[in-house]
Amino acid sequence: MECHKCQNTCHSKPKRGVGWKWWSKSPQPSLLKTEPIPQVALVGMPNVGKSVLFNALTGTYVTVSNYPGTTVEVSRGQMTVGDRLFAVVDTPGMYSLLPITEEERVSRDLLLSESVDLVIHVVDAKNLGRMLPLTFQLIEAGLPVLLAVNMIDEAEHLGIQIHRDHLEMELGIPVVTMAAALNVGLRDLKYKVNDYVKSACLSGTY
Repeated sequence: MECHKCQNTCHSKPKRGVGWKWWSKSPQPSLLKTEPIPQVALVGMPNVGKSVLFNALTGTYVTVSNYPGTTVEVSRGQMTVGDRLFAVVDTPGMYSLLPITEEERVSRDLLLSESVDLVIHVVDAKNLGRMLPLTFQLIEAGLPVLLAVNMIDEAEHLGIQIHRDHLEMELGIPVVTMAAALNVGLRDLKYKVNDYVKSACLSGTY
């Protein structure tokens, strides 16, 4: 059977490059670079107002899930400072980097295995001396630490005075005094976090 000698219909060849247009024009999503979001971890003993601070910083953008391989819940959220976005994680209560409970083990593993740009150690101003040993451990572990002395209003009511500048000089890290439940010191904390991370001062010394 002879061909009917059509020129531009049944036997015409596809134009070169038409079938591969998607390959040459569209970049693959996996090759697109995105700016990583700095991660801030809240650390502290139970009953120091850590969860209150977490909620004040993150608002309603919060997810709660079990840490992989455990029954321990970890809360994660986001906060904004100016035009910058930060990921915030509320770690389970811990007394030491040498874990005894499963909660302490999860907190330690999170700090040492995940990419944490800043650790905010939340302490009770009324019991500062009992809580500073964990601060020393965090610094000695080489983690970037900011000390948030919370419940400053209750300490002042008991006649306890906290000298923030003296603490900063002795510890070599930034210190913020605050009362998270009263929204006192939250703005200073956010600005301190923003400046600390932006300045790339991400070591145990301030």
